[in-house]
Amino acid sequence: MNIALIIAGGSGQRMHQNIPKQFLSVEERPVIIYTLEAFQKHSDIDAIAVVCIDGWETVLQAYAAQFNITKLKHIIPGGKNGQDSIRNGVYELEKHYSPDDIVLIHDAIRPMVSQEIISDCIVQTKKNGCAIAVIPCAEAMVVTDDEETSTECYPRDRLKRTQTPQGFKIGKICDLHRRALEAGITNSVASVTLMIEMGERVYFSSGSEKNMKLTTIEDIDIFKALLHVQRSDWMK
Repeated sequence: MNIALIIAGGSGQRMHQNIPKQFLSVEERPVIIYTLEAFQKHSDIDAIAVVCIDGWETVLQAYAAQFNITKLKHIIPGGKNGQDSIRNGVYELEKHYSPDDIVLIHDAIRPMVSQEIISDCIVQTKKNGCAIAVIPCAEAMVVTDDEETSTECYPRDRLKRTQTPQGFKIGKICDLHRRALEAGITNSVASVTLMIEMGERVYFSSGSEKNMKLTTIEDIDIFKALLHVQRSDWMK
């Protein structure tokens, strides 16, 4: 089975809004619904789980019913940081699914994830045991020690920008989190960084510039623009 684990446990403080950014309404739909719909309509996704910020579980259930997200099977409490939230999610999935089943861990605030990105993450996870959605680094990269100046460049062809989904076998990612706790690693920023901190090799799957993470108000503006472009394509 292939299970989507949507991480919606953050409060979105950098957005400076009164509600968590994953529940902000854009074009009359909550951001999280766009994300859930992408996995709902993918034929290879068998179930959806959401790690939800405390106090918003009932709202999430209501939205799922309103927008017919029938694959939503689990709502799981968030943690005090991202690593905690993901660990809560994969530990819960471990109770219900096989160690060889695949989990795609995805940010709730990446609502433009495409069917192709989801498909390639599943394919590469089956092939390699894990898969991290990535895109090339197109900008010139410089190194700074003082946040104001630089005297050193870093070769961009050695860099990838990571996104989600990030796919794993459920048994593998649960074991990774257990070993990380034993090693005292408690605040890794993503599953990919946790893998690397634990000495594991990661494999890549396809990402996209459109698969953006909504972090600031400017990102919401770009998301709205992309929605209108997409609607124009649908109308042809």
